[in-house]
Amino acid sequence: RHYYGGNWASFSFSGLLSWIKENQQETGINDDCEDWRKLILENEEVISLSKKDKTIQHVEDFCFGDQDSAEDVEEAGALPKLPLFGVSGAEGVARESEEEHPPMESSLPEAESREPEKATGTEPASAMEGNDTEIATENESSHSTALGESTLELEKTEAAPSAISAQEPKKITYSQIVREGRRFNIDLVSKLLYSRGLLIDLLIKSNVSRYAEFKNATRILAFREEKVEQVPCSRADVFNSRQLTMVEKRMLMKFLTFCLDYEQHPDEYQDCENSTFAQFLRTQKLTPSLQHFILHSIAMVSETDCSTLEGLQATKKFLQCLGRYGNTPFLFPLYGQGEIPQCFCRMCAVFGGIYCLRHSVRCLVVDKESGRCKAVVDHFGQRISANYFIVEDSYLSDDICTNVCYRQISRAVLITDQSILNTDSEQQVSILTVPPVDLGKPAVCVIELCSSTMTCMKDTYLVHLTCPSTKTAREDLEPVVQKLFNLNTEKETENEELEKPRVLWAVYFNMRDSSGVDKKSYDGLPSNVYVCSGPDSALGNDCAVKQAETIFQEMFPTEEFCPPAPNPEDIIYDEDEITPEESGFSNSPETKPESSTEESSSGGSSAVKKDDNEE
Repeated sequence: RHYYGGNWASFSFSGLLSWIKENQQETGINDDCEDWRKLILENEEVISLSKKDKTIQHVEDFCFGDQDSAEDVEEAGALPKLPLFGVSGAEGVARESEEEHPPMESSLPEAESREPEKATGTEPASAMEGNDTEIATENESSHSTALGESTLELEKTEAAPSAISAQEPKKITYSQIVREGRRFNIDLVSKLLYSRGLLIDLLIKSNVSRYAEFKNATRILAFREEKVEQVPCSRADVFNSRQLTMVEKRMLMKFLTFCLDYEQHPDEYQDCENSTFAQFLRTQKLTPSLQHFILHSIAMVSETDCSTLEGLQATKKFLQCLGRYGNTPFLFPLYGQGEIPQCFCRMCAVFGGIYCLRHSVRCLVVDKESGRCKAVVDHFGQRISANYFIVEDSYLSDDICTNVCYRQISRAVLITDQSILNTDSEQQVSILTVPPVDLGKPAVCVIELCSSTMTCMKDTYLVHLTCPSTKTAREDLEPVVQKLFNLNTEKETENEELEKPRVLWAVYFNMRDSSGVDKKSYDGLPSNVYVCSGPDSALGNDCAVKQAETIFQEMFPTEEFCPPAPNPEDIIYDEDEITPEESGFSNSPETKPESSTEESSSGGSSAVKKDDNEE
């Protein structure tokens, strides 16, 4: 591929159009070298890899906006013959975007326990638990301050109340979308980060968080009785809510308090352990509206497939994440989810890791005697040797995957002209779970992003829809799109249609979910070849983090997974002692504390300067 991240990537609008075109064409890898088999020795055999990525299917895109001679319109600032993807869009328009939307986003702390004496203010209020972590935010002058109570003020100061929201939305044409294409960073996979999830902990621990910025998800929504409404989830939200009666508020707080330490009260749920979570909620003297909020907007679990214990665990996880960085449990990375793999690539590159784009791999070379993989052969006919090989599932051919049964994810991405729930603030990051119309069908997760997330142009919203597949993506998701949005290009006469956001452009596609496949299901893979999956259908990133750590520990059982890295500016390389081989393919350079000038000049390949107060 010519972009980073595989199916985790983000694209500008023109980049996504190119990706759509590639996946609608039946083309594979061209063989640039025909005589590569002479590289294979007599005691070796090859495992051929797939020549075409089959993880994306049923790609359909539609334009509902005004296509006013957009054929000759070019993306503003586009560079010829250069790929447009996540970071290029991010870096290319960062300064201009910040002028439009002064950043008010959270940056993760480098370590939770570092310099606690600098924290100021009181801890922000939470539904159940206070904030134990220092967070920095940026204002227009990039002045960083430690947040206490002001974390909860973030939502109030993000954007001034706008009179436009009460008026008819600004008309956006297709040519404007094309022209402003670099303002878009469109994720192939839609996820949010739980504030106490494994990925946030890993970003902090490894110091990879220095390469990314995050924005709070500002509201949790529910779809009930054909209407979208906001769900109160923090203590303050519950008691300020006008949707709930006083009795319902007490019921909800009592139940959520129980969920936080449900393990201490087994008598409350042990009779329902074999029941679904939805059935358990009916026994808890909760009103139908509270049951709906808890099931679909707090626990975010299936009505038919989720057990009582799984539902209680999901509810507890939601509540524990409240108040760490804001009054919802979720963060979203600026410039899209595709920034996360690139952040790890940047850290890897600092210590000698090499990432090759546009570089296909033809086969694995296996030693017949030991059964271990020795090398790969690339499409240039070059043989590259190594001790371990990590292969993404999409590279494996049908011969290897004969016994593998894959699940599928249905995805849709929409560009709309207004929010699904208009408020005084236009800059909202919202998550909505739409319950299934028919029992047995999956619920649909909807994430709506505003322009201050740096994922779409001004006066538009980027909407992601995701669910486990039962049919094609369009068949699974279009009924939900029709409920929430106006798909008609002509002027509507009905008031209900006028209130709905208008879809300007949409794409549907199915993505393979290989996250649940056991390595033993793959036929004939050597023991030193490890398979990692593509994205899964869950909202968070725990599956990917667990998988990465498991593979790492199998290869290097005595090593720490993603240890804290020194700051790049503190690494001093001794150029005289770095050979070309070491600079290209060696392991990470050794680092050690610098105690004196003499020691740093003669102490190996590199040294690390540390502050006096740093561990």
